[in-house]
Amino acid sequence: MAKQEPECPIGAPMWMTTFSDLVTLLLTFFVLLLSMASMDPVKFVQAKTSIKDAFGWRTTAAPKQFSLPIIPSPPVAKFHPIPQETVSKYYKRIKTDIELTKLNEQVELIRKDNDTIILRINDTVLFDPGKTELNPSSYPLLRKVADIIRPLPMLIRIEGHTDNTRVQGSGLSNWDISVGRAVSVMRFYNRGKLFSMDRLSAVGYGQTRPVVPNISKENKAKNRRVDFVLRSNKITYQAKNQGSPIPF
Repeated sequence: MAKQEPECPIGAPMWMTTFSDLVTLLLTFFVLLLSMASMDPVKFVQAKTSIKDAFGWRTTAAPKQFSLPIIPSPPVAKFHPIPQETVSKYYKRIKTDIELTKLNEQVELIRKDNDTIILRINDTVLFDPGKTELNPSSYPLLRKVADIIRPLPMLIRIEGHTDNTRVQGSGLSNWDISVGRAVSVMRFYNRGKLFSMDRLSAVGYGQTRPVVPNISKENKAKNRRVDFVLRSNKITYQAKNQGSPIPF
């Protein structure tokens, strides 16, 4: 009598069901990882090309790796001069403001060359004789001067000047006094935040640049002064490794 073969159960075996569940879970897991990953297009193209090479499917040349171009810094150029008509407009504007603020007797306005405007203040208005500290009574005047020239796109050089009379007793030379006075004015503007400091510079010339010969008391009084030199036709270069221009 022949041995009877066992009947196979209908449907997939039990292990196949478990295996299918495992594969489905793995597929879902990797799809989730792919959706959360950031795809690098360069690496993706390189991987795709590598696979094509391995199977002999490549029909086009492999793309070159992307690289960011290094753009050299442009050369620092000179500032273009402001037209003379613009300087004339600034001069007229300053003149009008000085008249409106009634500073005519304290501030002398001078147009020099084609690119320079000078506001000249006698030293007695700002300083006591032989001193380099500002007289507090000059503060309102300096604030009004700042209000007048601040809106103008011009560099400002504060110049200190003296006559040729030798200073007695203080131990300071005329050059020391001229430098100290120019710096005192600049420090006043810095302390009050009346100007951006990259617009200002201070210099002292002592007795070397008189406006009239030092032959009388009246002439010497004219030579003792503080000049605000405004320049627009400027040629400045960017200081090396710094962001601020070199004052003229």
